[in-house]
Amino acid sequence: MDRLQAMQVFTRVVDTNSFSRAADTLNLPRASVTTIIQNLEAHLNVRLLQRTTRRLNLTPDGAAYYERCVRILADIEEAEGSFSNNGKGPHGKLRVDMPGAIGRLIVMPQLCEFHTRYPEIELMLGFGDKPVDLIQEGVDCVIRVGTLQDSSLVARRIGVFQGVTVASPQYLERNGTPKSIDDLQNHSAVNYFSSRTGRIMDMDFVVDDETIEVKMRGMVAVNDAEAYLSCGLKGVGIIQVPRFMALPHLRAGELVEVLPQWNPLPMPISAVYPHNRHLSPKVRVFVDWAAELFERCPLLQGQKDAEERCLPTSTPSPTIVRHGTPEVAGTEDIVA
Repeated sequence: MDRLQAMQVFTRVVDTNSFSRAADTLNLPRASVTTIIQNLEAHLNVRLLQRTTRRLNLTPDGAAYYERCVRILADIEEAEGSFSNNGKGPHGKLRVDMPGAIGRLIVMPQLCEFHTRYPEIELMLGFGDKPVDLIQEGVDCVIRVGTLQDSSLVARRIGVFQGVTVASPQYLERNGTPKSIDDLQNHSAVNYFSSRTGRIMDMDFVVDDETIEVKMRGMVAVNDAEAYLSCGLKGVGIIQVPRFMALPHLRAGELVEVLPQWNPLPMPISAVYPHNRHLSPKVRVFVDWAAELFERCPLLQGQKDAEERCLPTSTPSPTIVRHGTPEVAGTEDIVA
C-alpha cells in the first residue's frame, strides 16, 4: 500500500465529505478510493470513518489521524517546494475561482506574464459571481470581495473595491437627480438579491464616518451581475457598482454619478484558500502574483482619483458588492 497516497486520499475524502467527490478531484475511480480507504483502515487496524447513507463522520481515531495527515502532507509539500529554485519550480494543476469581471479585466490580460514566470503551473480558472465551496469542489484558491468571517480558511487582503452610485441619463431626465440621501425615497433602484439567502441587499453610504443603509423601492430585482448593470444602463433605476467597472460607462456618458459626496462603503478584496493549502508553492506564487496585479492598479487600492491607470478599455460586466455581503466567487462572508 502506498501510504502517502492513502493519506492524500483519506484527507480528500474528509475535506469533500464524499468518496465520489474525492475521486473526481483526484482523478481516480471511485472504486479505487473506496479500496484505498479500506486498506488504510486495515493497515492501521482502526475505523477512521463512520459511513451512513447520507454523510460521512470521522471517528475519534479518524479525527486524530486526519490532523496528523494534514501536517505531514503540508510538510512534504513545503519540503519539495523549498527546492523549487533548483528544479523546475512550482508545478501542477492550480484551480482558482474569481468574480467574472476581475478575471476578464484584471487577470486574463496578464496571464502571459504568469505563465512566463511559472511555466509548469497549469491554471484552471473559473469565473462567476456565485459562491463555491473550496473544499468540496476541490478549488485551491479564490479571489473574493467583502467582509470575511470563516476561520476555516486563510485570507490575504490584496485590494479594495470602492463603489459608486450611478444612474443613466435617461433615468435622471425622467425622475430628476437626487441631491441628498433622503431624496432617494422618491427614486427607484435596481435591487440585487443574494443567490444564497434571497435577501435584497440595501444600498449603503458612508456619512461622517458612519455607514447608512438605504432600503429603496424597485420595479425589478436580479441576482445576476450582467443583468444588474444592464438594467442600470437602460434606465430602470439607480445602481451601486464598483467604480473601476462603472468608469468606462461614466466616460462614455452612459452612466452619471449621483450623490458623489457620499461613497458606498469600501469593500476588501482577498485571496482565500484552505488551511491545508497555505504551504503549497503554487498557491503561494499565484497569490503573490495576484497581489502584484492589484498593487499596479491604484483604483483597486482604494485611490478614487487615480482613474487613468490600470483600467479596462472595454465595457465590463460587474461584480455586485453590498454592505458586508459579497456576491462573488466563493462562499460568502469568510475570514482568516
